[in-house]
Amino acid sequence: MRNIIRFLIQHHFAVLFVLLQLIAFIFIISFNPYQRASFINSSNAVNSFFYKRSSNIIEYFSLRKTNRVLAEENAFLKSRMPESFQLSPNYKRIVEDSLKYKQYIYRSGKVINNTITGKFNYLTIDKGNKDSIKKEMGVISSEGVVGIINNTSSHFSTAISVLNTRLKISAKLEGSNFFGSIEWDGKSYQYVQLNEIPLHAVVRPGDIVVTSGFSAIFPEGIPIGVVEKVTLDEGDSFFRILVKLSVDFKSITFVEMVENQDRDEKIQLESNSYND
Repeated sequence: MRNIIRFLIQHHFAVLFVLLQLIAFIFIISFNPYQRASFINSSNAVNSFFYKRSSNIIEYFSLRKTNRVLAEENAFLKSRMPESFQLSPNYKRIVEDSLKYKQYIYRSGKVINNTITGKFNYLTIDKGNKDSIKKEMGVISSEGVVGIINNTSSHFSTAISVLNTRLKISAKLEGSNFFGSIEWDGKSYQYVQLNEIPLHAVVRPGDIVVTSGFSAIFPEGIPIGVVEKVTLDEGDSFFRILVKLSVDFKSITFVEMVENQDRDEKIQLESNSYND
């Protein structure tokens, strides 16, 4: 308090000048319509500027929550897509029940760790057993195939990345019946190879590569990448096809785990057939 009084005593002329200027300004605004309108417009512009900046800041810090909500909504909507359902084999005997049952269920998650520089790359996801995540579930993003779940704990799971030389994924050329397998050669994180496409197939740069639907993991038609280059070595029976991945593995944040509810039945039946 003493410091304030001392300051006022030492600078009383300046304080008095500012006070008089303020009073004069108030009189001008109060008794002159033009100046009052100009002042109001200017203050509105200033307020609008600061409101916009504060709104942008608030929106920035809420992006994480917004992205998670969008990922969960996306997973729910994919679970409702026609491709996630199979026509019931008993539909002729069903009268009041639905004609279709859900084959694929999508659950959202966030990538909390990701490697791309090794030969056997993995991702860690913030969902686990308590979220119904299981081994051998497919992992996709909004851009395409990411990998396959290989281990789970109560709250986390790990997935073998497409960028893993031990992983093969059944794939085909979109709009074609020619299928093969996608493999990574351990080099660029942007490219994989599509193998086993026969010479009589028509393959061109720009063709889209998608999941074949032959495995018990991924639905048919999930994007994998685009054909970048097609070559043929003398004596080979198959094309050598370089595919640019649709997923940017350096920027993966949110993913979806795909559960095929018919997986165990399909695997068991095929296993029995192989052993016959």
